[in-house]
Amino acid sequence: MSKGVFVLAAGGTGGHLFPAQALAEELIRRGYAIHLMTDERVRDYGKSFPAAETHIVPSATLSLSKPWLAPGRALRLYGGYRAARAILKRVRPLAVIGFGGYPSFPPIMAAARLKIPSCVHDQNAVMGRANRVLAKWADAVASSFPTLMGLPGDARNKLTFTGNPVRDIALKEKGAPYPGFDTFNLLVFGGSQGAQFFGEFMPRVFAAMTPEQRRGIKLTQQVRAENMDAVSSAYKAMELDCELSPFFMDMPRRIANAHLVVCRSGASTIAELGVIGRPAVMAPLPHALDNDQLRNAESFASAGAGWVKPQATLAPGAFAQFLTSLRSQQSQLQQAAAAALKHGKPDAAQRLADLAEKLGKGR
Repeated sequence: MSKGVFVLAAGGTGGHLFPAQALAEELIRRGYAIHLMTDERVRDYGKSFPAAETHIVPSATLSLSKPWLAPGRALRLYGGYRAARAILKRVRPLAVIGFGGYPSFPPIMAAARLKIPSCVHDQNAVMGRANRVLAKWADAVASSFPTLMGLPGDARNKLTFTGNPVRDIALKEKGAPYPGFDTFNLLVFGGSQGAQFFGEFMPRVFAAMTPEQRRGIKLTQQVRAENMDAVSSAYKAMELDCELSPFFMDMPRRIANAHLVVCRSGASTIAELGVIGRPAVMAPLPHALDNDQLRNAESFASAGAGWVKPQATLAPGAFAQFLTSLRSQQSQLQQAAAAALKHGKPDAAQRLADLAEKLGKGR
């Protein structure tokens, strides 16, 4: 018999679902049942989510750039609100915890109307636009970074710094020993757009290296399916030791095996790098709303855990020289790994679960 139900609400991408999954895992350990409200993308990113029930709730993005779409999107959001309200009245949760994205909008609004305690958690150093609106309706706001940019002034007294929860699969690699230097293990990955860029850029980087500079590199790289043949052929011609895949189910294990990670700087990536303790060269996703990935990367780099390389400034030859130089500086890489570990918050899920239980007390 469970101690009660918590409803978690999140957009259906990994960036929102992964921290929600981490909280779900911790609350289940404490004896609670979990219901998830999300969108259709959960079929791609939420296959391992431990929810007793998953509810697909209609939602829509409200954009000022396309005002003619606003009436239809507002109507869809209202439909999502009514669906979320009906589910909450049936499930009777102790609290609703939202993780951002517009699919969290209807559940948090419905919780506010039903006087069910709620919290919004923001994964990034810059508060997401949906969360900015929801902050005034929620009872609490949790942040992944000590400083949360974009938080409305009237919500500052609701703020708790918890860190960004990471899944159990990442916690298993917490503080993994830094690898020996028999080979140089380089891990390259990004989200779908990040993998597209790295799939085009990294072959040019390795082509700019001499065969001697490539020798001893063991590359693991995420490559989109449509780019796989071209990337694989390029690396084969260079005789580069590599493993390529569109998606790695065991990404935390691969982070632990790496000497250096080249990646985007989404919030979940930064959180897992910190918990595991690995240095990273980060190329933030350009043109992201509010430059959230840039702020994430700057926070990680300022701790001494990595290097920020804006995509617009990257050139294959210069980046090849940078990687070759960094590879030879073993003590600097080890120091950056230690700094990454200090930046991580392995107890973030526990701290957020404490806040959720505090909100739910009395129901």
